[in-house]
Amino acid sequence: MPIPRLIIPVEEDQLLRILWDDDLLADYPLSYLRGWCPCAACQGHSGERHFIKADNPQLSAINMVGNYALSPRWTDGHETGIYTFEYLRTLSEQLASENAAKG
Repeated sequence: MPIPRLIIPVEEDQLLRILWDDDLLADYPLSYLRGWCPCAACQGHSGERHFIKADNPQLSAINMVGNYALSPRWTDGHETGIYTFEYLRTLSEQLASENAAKG
């Protein structure tokens, strides 16, 4: 599984940019990341993931969790989402597919 080589919050574009060690450069809009928060408070315990709309999400910090995940802290106080590297790559692929479908 690829791991992030560089993690850059880009405030003016409202996104998180990750350069992966396999040279994939992925941009994650903050609204997309916050909306797909994987924590149980956002997703429940059913195993089915769904998008949670958040108004104007802003990062206040982002921390590494071991060698396998990132944990963002949002300015609304939410900080329980642990985004594994595998999950972030899935979100990147999902976002690319959605953008391709839009044309």
